[in-house]
Amino acid sequence: MFGRRRRERKQAEEQARIEAQAAEEVGEDGPEGPFDEADAPQDEISRLDLGSVRVPVPDGSQLQVEVGQDDGELRAVHVVTPVGRLTVSAYAAPRTGDMWREIAKELADQLRGEGHRVVKERGVWGDEVSAEIANEDVALRFVGVNGPRWMLRGVTAGPRESADDAAELLREILKLTVVVRGQAPMPVRTPLPVELPDAIAQHLQAQQ
Repeated sequence: MFGRRRRERKQAEEQARIEAQAAEEVGEDGPEGPFDEADAPQDEISRLDLGSVRVPVPDGSQLQVEVGQDDGELRAVHVVTPVGRLTVSAYAAPRTGDMWREIAKELADQLRGEGHRVVKERGVWGDEVSAEIANEDVALRFVGVNGPRWMLRGVTAGPRESADDAAELLREILKLTVVVRGQAPMPVRTPLPVELPDAIAQHLQAQQ
């Protein structure tokens, strides 16, 4: 009888430990992303729908649209904030493996090869790559997250003095971003297509 009670007590303690750990990981404010479309939270957060990603845009920010010079195709949408320019984009990824770790190493090697000062740090989702551009007051930060058949990448670019603030803002944006991968097969590392909302696209066409 006493043995059974000890087992039950140990099971209860283990269950309590698991629940406490889960609560700590989720946080008091609810689960943190980024989220796959299938697991997107039903919250009241306003997100900019760019097709493959739905990104929360901080108050006071401006959008900067990047198009290809040759074909005029939309390449990226940047969020310009007082602490720097932030860019969030998604890529096709394998079902298993750590694609971001591979890309982070390649980015670090490339930036070092160009003569920039590079530091790899352990972040919320794995390695983060920060770089100070040689002979310029510009700091970059690359943050990646592996998801189900997608990888999300966030980039900051701005003055060195605000690099930490920009990185923190980027992490907060990534935590609330929703990725729309779709079911179509794609080669690994293919950028998921970015689309502008109709209202913004029409506004840009009118300006042009």
